[in-house]
Amino acid sequence: MRAFLLACALLCAGIGSVSAAPWQEPSLHLSKSDGGPRVAITLDACMGSIDTRILNLLLTEKIPVTLFVTERWLHNNPETIAVIAKHPDLFDIENHGRNHVPAVTGTEKPYGITPAGTLVAVDDEVLGGSQAIQTAFGTTPTWFRGATALYTPDAMDEIGKLGFNIAGFSLNADFGATASADKAEAMVKSAKDGDVLIAHINQPTKAAGDGVARGLLFLKQHGYQFVRLGDLR
Repeated sequence: MRAFLLACALLCAGIGSVSAAPWQEPSLHLSKSDGGPRVAITLDACMGSIDTRILNLLLTEKIPVTLFVTERWLHNNPETIAVIAKHPDLFDIENHGRNHVPAVTGTEKPYGITPAGTLVAVDDEVLGGSQAIQTAFGTTPTWFRGATALYTPDAMDEIGKLGFNIAGFSLNADFGATASADKAEAMVKSAKDGDVLIAHINQPTKAAGDGVARGLLFLKQHGYQFVRLGDLR
């Protein structure tokens, strides 16, 4: 079943150009469910701290999610790591890179963020993030999501050669944690069967986190099933 879900997810991954620059933003869907609606909640922890509004809800309601963490975030949040590590049934820990550097070659800056620039730097970003997860949790990630979720084609090829699936998404729930609480809640509630949602769990001062938490509670109360990307191996 896991192999089948993974194959369907990858077959449904579409690539779309998002600007004049040679950047690509992969999309990702789960296979359709024979039962109730099934979604994958993916939460990025780029840097900064932890949004306990979301974390506490996940723990209380026992909602399984995929966390994409950077080495920077891991370094600054040892207490949260200890909490997460106690619940391997809920949290699948995947790779968001070493320093939250876009996996983009060249000099153009996606969203104004300086990219890796070279494939050597892409390797460092990907492998550095993976090693940090192995050190912190004793697990080996198989999915990678780069900063900005934008990639150049050569970087995507390189990431694949390193053994990682690229984690796209189909529903942006919080727009980089810039959405209002009401907007984020509405976006999460709009999830359909097969959606892969992206939001952030490292912005406790942003209004979006409250909306994400409320939206996730709504999904749980309405019978949604939650799939972790790591379970698609």
